[in-house]
Amino acid sequence: MTFLLTGAAGFIGSALTRLLVSRQAGKVVALDRLGYAASLDALPPMATPHVLVQADIRDGAALDAILEQHQPRAIIHLAAETHVDRSIDHPGDFVEHNIVGTFQLLEAARRHWQKQGRPDGFRFIHVSTDEVFGSLDTDAPAFGPDSPYRPNSPYSASKAASDHLARAWHATYGLPVTVTNCSNNYGPWQFPEKLMPLIIQKALAGQPLPVYGDGHQRRDWLYVDDHAAGLLAALERGQPGATYLFGGGQDLANIEVVHALCDELDRQHPSAQGSYRRLVSFVTDRPGHDRRYAIDSTATRAALNWSPQVDFAQGVARTVRWCLDNPCWAGRDYAGQRLGLG
Repeated sequence: MTFLLTGAAGFIGSALTRLLVSRQAGKVVALDRLGYAASLDALPPMATPHVLVQADIRDGAALDAILEQHQPRAIIHLAAETHVDRSIDHPGDFVEHNIVGTFQLLEAARRHWQKQGRPDGFRFIHVSTDEVFGSLDTDAPAFGPDSPYRPNSPYSASKAASDHLARAWHATYGLPVTVTNCSNNYGPWQFPEKLMPLIIQKALAGQPLPVYGDGHQRRDWLYVDDHAAGLLAALERGQPGATYLFGGGQDLANIEVVHALCDELDRQHPSAQGSYRRLVSFVTDRPGHDRRYAIDSTATRAALNWSPQVDFAQGVARTVRWCLDNPCWAGRDYAGQRLGLG
């Protein structure tokens, strides 16, 4: 079959592209507008039958042409603006790309699907985040598929809106849409504005390691290759109209994550000045910073026969090793400056 991946040159999109190509699952049409966080280097060789297409999902006519030319039987929608801090500074970009872009893609997919006679085997996988559920109290149960939406940032609000659109196109038009929500991803090729690569970048430069607030905001961490495997499982074994939650079961405070990165750097790249923990610096918290996210992926694991294979210690070691082996990555198009001050 032919797969169309939006945001294919992004962090998660490139991981899924690499997985599909390595498994020889079919033709991959890698669509990306090649924004600031995209990297062609993260993609595998796109030799025949695979193809790379530069296009913007907000362009409905371009999407129609791409779908007509390549006739995909599956669309995996990963294209999005994803950085919370940037959404505080430029919320309009997130409305445009995450809401308007998703609308245009859903409409193009609906036109294509209807033109093909509404084939039973067609699938649209809409990839989202656990941030749409808002902030959990310390002792509250983890998020599940039926958790209410309570987004608190422009980013999470834009993703919540796109989730609602995806479900509405399934309920109203019958488009076979599946929604997935994931916890924090990490691993190789992540743009260095995100926590892990940012901390590694600054530590290697001997700069202060900024930790927001008291550092006790908690997140569940999922290695990106495990998420890619989960998305492929949702495509192969998931049901239209269902929601699947992907979490790593690694619930940690931000300060614990920073300390784990420092300790791994101490092992792999020790500093003559002493432990990298000496560089930790607490800074003013981010506006609207959610206190805790946690995902209960029990139902998803059973339904899709999926489970994460990389534990947190392994994932951190691999991520640090990759950053050490790719020193030019940290400085690309971003100097590590603070974003999202409002």
